[in-house]
Amino acid sequence: MGSHNSINILIPAAAFVVVVAGMQAATDMLVPFLLAAFLAIICLPPLKWLTDRGLSAAISVLTIAMTLILLGTLLGIFVGASIADFSTNLPTYQARLNDQVAALITWLSGYGIHLNTQMLHDRFDPSVALGMAGNLLSGFGNALANTFLIVLTVIFLLIEAAALPHKWRAIGDKAPSTIGIEKFLSSVNSYLAIKSWVSMATGTCITLWLTLLGVDHAILWGLVAFLFNFVPNIGSIIAAIPAVLLALVQLGVGDAVLTGLGFIVVNIVMGNVIEPRFMGKGVGLSTLIVFVSLVFWGWILGPVGMLLSVPLTMIVKLALEANEDTQWISVLLGPDIEPEERIDKE
Repeated sequence: MGSHNSINILIPAAAFVVVVAGMQAATDMLVPFLLAAFLAIICLPPLKWLTDRGLSAAISVLTIAMTLILLGTLLGIFVGASIADFSTNLPTYQARLNDQVAALITWLSGYGIHLNTQMLHDRFDPSVALGMAGNLLSGFGNALANTFLIVLTVIFLLIEAAALPHKWRAIGDKAPSTIGIEKFLSSVNSYLAIKSWVSMATGTCITLWLTLLGVDHAILWGLVAFLFNFVPNIGSIIAAIPAVLLALVQLGVGDAVLTGLGFIVVNIVMGNVIEPRFMGKGVGLSTLIVFVSLVFWGWILGPVGMLLSVPLTMIVKLALEANEDTQWISVLLGPDIEPEERIDKE
């Protein structure tokens, strides 16, 4: 019996390892497809809205595709130039930051606080954060290079989504029940749509605030805030660090503090007031699962995987939630449940 149970555990574990290895090997093909799938899910409500207004499915899909091409082109023009400019100036920013850290150590030494400079540099090097931001933005820039492939995939996915109800009706009585699938797709659609709008508002507010302060590449940091808003709890911290360090290098301590305060205020308002109002408090992931998913998907898919980590894990959670047999796993993946919510569930 023990041997049989061990085999039952080892087979799924081996299958999981094979799937993960396959995903890592196919990263170059998988990343554009996943981005296209997320865009297609977000575009489904506009597609339905257009078809409900009497437009044909072909014209509706073409309208959405042209909109995506326009947005992708504008994003490539503005963000691509900012990424290139930031990458070019990155060594200068890092050198200035290292000089400021050295000046701080010297200042502390004047008050009798002596620090091991080499150990501090090895264990805590702020310039590394700017370097990581540069690598992340380069990975995102590489993903933008596949805009044509992504938009083309979105078009085919939307065409298939528009044709699927007709195919399902053609199957007739032999078609399996779609109640669970519809519930799952509705949950995913709602989550991604609300999260996208809240993230867009977050990125816009950050861009305006940094522009007001005069921080370089404000649009770029607004985009980073938009992308990392999909990663709850720790995403806002990751997005704020490079912008605060750049403000410190460029403008000084006071503006760096104001930059950090701007990120804190925007994320508190969006994360604790706006988002729960539309999405509900019960929708989310535990902090541990967020961190593990960030590391896991980042390891498999690279920088873009970090940005997609929580939406991917969230989709898995919603899929588990749609099935009564796996709802308990969904609860374990979710955030803590308040005493009032426990009573309601019972």
